Amino acid sequence: MFAYFLRLIFELLDRAEELLDRAEHSRRDTYLSSAVDLFELERRMRLIEARD
Repeated sequence: MFAYFLRLIFELLDRAEELLDRAEHSRRDTYLSSAVDLFELERRMRLIEARD
């Protein structure tokens, strides 16, 4: 019984991680797509890479 609950908790954590990943990618895509020109896009991409 304990193993079942433990497995269930790990599955829920995995799903939560996937949802957070998707949200982060969506936020980044929105941020990058709002750039007004190529130079702004490149600057934003460098900022994102520097944070990672």
